Amino acid sequence: MTRLAITGHRGLPEETMRLVDDALRAELAQRTDEDLVGLSCLADGADTLFAGALLDTGGKLIAVVPAERYRDGLPAEHHEVYDELIGQAADVIRLDHVESTSESHQDASERMVEEADELLAVWDGKPARGYGGTADVVAAAEARGVPVTVVWPDGAERD
Repeated sequence: MTRLAITGHRGLPEETMRLVDDALRAELAQRTDEDLVGLSCLADGADTLFAGALLDTGGKLIAVVPAERYRDGLPAEHHEVYDELIGQAADVIRLDHVESTSESHQDASERMVEEADELLAVWDGKPARGYGGTADVVAAAEARGVPVTVVWPDGAERD
């Protein structure tokens, strides 16, 4: 069984979302493990693209919810997708935080890294724009010796 965690940027332009979706699907297609497990916080952007691709390949999804009010902090237009994906999760890990903050997000990311054999990072290689960003999650994985595979396809841009 291979356990992959995901981290990545949110708020990506539509064309970049398409490129990242294709790249994540290609990455997952290279995996030969029939017991693929993916860990995701199901945020809009890379997390959701990964979860959808994982489920489409027959993988098992584990949702990691950073805080009791996490869903409330996500964009309203993402709530339906979030609800659908969390409903398809084989397991849900809920952290003890109430508010959805940078700290709760980082804690959730670190929990995913603790559970994972590898971290997939949809990352442009730049520093985090705030605590708990993609670069911080990559650093946490590297500090724990968890391998990181960066997924940033040619032509991808970040606002």
